[in-house]
Order: sequence, then structure tokens, then C-alpha cells
Amino acid sequence: MNLGVTTVLAFIFAIGVLVSVHEFGHYWVARRLGFKVLRFSIGFGKPILKHVSRHPDHIEYVLAAIPLGGYVRLLDEREGPLPPGEEHRAFNRRPPLLRILVLLAGPSANFLFAIAAYWVLFMYGVPGLKPVVGEVADGSFASTADIRPDDELVRVAGRMTPTRQAAVLGILEEVADGGRVPLTVRGRDGRERNLEIVVPAAKQHALTEPGALPFGLGLSFWSPPLPVVVGSLTSGDPALSAGIALGDRIVEMEGRPVTDFAQFVAAIRARPGISTQLVALRDGNRISITLVPKLVVSDGKFIGQIGLGVDVRAIPEFPESMRTVERHGVFAAFAPAVLETWDKSALTMRFLWRMVTGHVSTKNISGPINIAQYAGLTAHEGFDYYLGFLALVSISLAVLNLLPIPVLDGGQIVYQLFEMARGGPLPMQAQVLGQKLGIAMLMLLMGFAFYNDITRLLG
Repeated sequence: MNLGVTTVLAFIFAIGVLVSVHEFGHYWVARRLGFKVLRFSIGFGKPILKHVSRHPDHIEYVLAAIPLGGYVRLLDEREGPLPPGEEHRAFNRRPPLLRILVLLAGPSANFLFAIAAYWVLFMYGVPGLKPVVGEVADGSFASTADIRPDDELVRVAGRMTPTRQAAVLGILEEVADGGRVPLTVRGRDGRERNLEIVVPAAKQHALTEPGALPFGLGLSFWSPPLPVVVGSLTSGDPALSAGIALGDRIVEMEGRPVTDFAQFVAAIRARPGISTQLVALRDGNRISITLVPKLVVSDGKFIGQIGLGVDVRAIPEFPESMRTVERHGVFAAFAPAVLETWDKSALTMRFLWRMVTGHVSTKNISGPINIAQYAGLTAHEGFDYYLGFLALVSISLAVLNLLPIPVLDGGQIVYQLFEMARGGPLPMQAQVLGQKLGIAMLMLLMGFAFYNDITRLLG
């Protein structure tokens, strides 16, 4: 299936499932506690499908045109007169504690979904790649800390890091929390060493931007050598002008063997404006090519560029020695699933707070475009990656809804707590003002998320 179609379908399915889970939480608890439910809607706007139940309450079940949310509408006298005899079932007439339980039910359902997803994943097997270092840049933070090629990152701040994802998240937390990153690494000889990366305060914020780690620390993770098989050529650039063709394999540069695309790119970048001799294989024949990398400016430095992209079909598989899979039995998988949900929830909340305090870049805020891209990529990778994506977005949705913003569940909970404290509801004028402020805050947040998405798309 085309990746674009996969992306759209995976995104719609993800939003549909996670919103349904969230709203079903509100719906189920509200009905169990005696609230009257008027409508259960997935999506906003004009209804596409509508069904009215035969239940005495005649609940409307709606699938609406805009699939970016949903809602459960409860009987509430603030929205109109109450039917005779139904006063005790209206939301605003029920005790504040029961209202809080209904409001908490949506985020709780998302947390439960994440636990269930991770439970399935841990039974199925969670794949990962070992955090083995590939290259270390001279003079970098990693080099200063004595991290060496082929070192495996075993622990970050005392926490085990069996995968690259765990290592990067652990390092990112420590960078955002003061810039000192205690590490335990295992070298080629099998011996462990205790090290510490120190990031100056002036550099910490930049390293929390998406994709800045681990490159910003001056290290890369090991990957199998990628042969330089030409997959794309840029019109007017040196590679095409010199006669390089799609499918050629570059095997030599200036008389030295070329075995890896990353090393080839680094060598080209170091030769702006310098005549360079290449040897390519084409249909089994060796072809000599001379070109001059054009001079371009990147991050304030002059580098060479030839307009050549690698053929993704040539990307090799990682060997089994670099792979890791965490798998448990049916009952044993439950505890790590709960722990994973707790850890990811706590991490999300800590990062949100650090964005507010300025310690973590707000470029990490993602909108629908970026989420859709991840939905498509993970769906393309397979069931386990997509289910992990759903779990992570479900946690994010739960945490977001618990924020104390009036139009979200968290803000409504604050209203109920105020009512319990003062012995009566807040004045309607204060509630309306809060709603307006909440909508403004959400619009600002969504606008910022869209800005980040578009910035990423534009490179």
C-alpha cells in the first residue's frame, strides 16, 4: 500500500480508537453513577451516522464529520431546562465528587488502554536495538567524557538502558535536569566504566530539540555499513553532471575503498571545491569519475555537496547481535506493562513542566501533521511498532486532558474542587471567563503545534 494512503488511514484509525476509548470512559462511569447521557459522539460537526438507542434515555450515538475528537453530552440545566423528574440526574445537580469521577474516567480509560497495549506488546515481544556507539567526534561532549567507539551504554543515572530509545530518553532527562549525565558503559573488552557527560548550561536547551541527541553530544549509534548505491540525483549538481547514474555503486574515492555511505558523505563534505576522483561499478564494469563538490554553507561552515542520495533498498539488516527483544508470558507481562505506562506518563509530565520552565525546547510539541507521519511510519513498520505508537499517544492524550485548562477534564475537575471548598458552584460569570481563557490557551497551543509541524516539513 502507498505510504501516503497508509499514513492517512493509520492516523484516522488511531484518532478514532483513542478518542472512542477516552469518551467511552466518561460514558461508562457516568451511566454507572446515575448521570443521564444524552449523546455519545465520535468526531465533531455534522453527523455522518446517527443511531438512537431503545434505552429509556434514548441516547444518541453519533459519528461526525471531523474526526479530531469527540464528546459525551450529559444532562445539565446550564444548557437548558430539565425534564420533570430528571433533576437528580443532571450533571450540575450531582455531588462534586461524583462529577470528578466522571471527569477522571476519560483519562483513566486512556491509561488503561496503554497498559493493555503494552501488555500485548510484552507478550508479543518488544523489539529494540542495543545502544552501541558507532563514531565519536573529536572534541565533543562524548569524547571529553571518554566515550569510545563500540562502547555499549549500559546505564544512565543508575537506570538500565537495554535499548537505544531508553538510552536517549535517559540522557535527555539528565541534560534537561542540569546537564550532568552519569553513564555506565561496557567497552570492547567487556569491562564496565563509569563516566559522566557534562553539558554547559548554554548548550542544554538546544540539545533538547527534536533530533538533537545524540548528534549534539558528538556520538552516533552503530549501524551496519551502508553501501553507496545511487538512489537519487539532483539536477544540476556535480554527481549528475559528472555522469553518475542511478544504480551505480561508488567503491573508491581518491584511491581509498568506500564501504559506508555516512563515511562517504563526511569525506565529500570535507572537500568543497576540490577535484575528487571516484570509481563506480556499473553493470559489473569499473568507471572512473571526476567531479568537484560544490561549496555550500551549513551551520556557518563551508562544506562540499554533490547531490547524490542513497538507494534505500540497499539498506542492510542489523545483525542479531545488535537486536534485543523483551518478551514475557501472559501473567508476567502485566507488571512491566504497568511500569512502562507509569514511566512514560511521568516522563511526559516532567517534560511538559520543563517546557513551561524553559529547560526543554517547545519544539517537542507535535501537532496532527507530525502525529500522522508517525502513525504512517509505525504502521508501515509493523503491528508491534504501531501498537507502541498507539500506547504512547494514548498516554499523551490522558496527560493533556488532565492539564488544569478549563475546557479540558483537568480544568473541569478544578472547578469541582473549588465548589467543594467554597460550598457552592463558582459564579457563572467566572466559569464563562474560564472557558474563554481555556479556549484561547488551546488555540494558542494548537497553533504552536501546527507551526512546529510545518517547520519540520520545510526542513
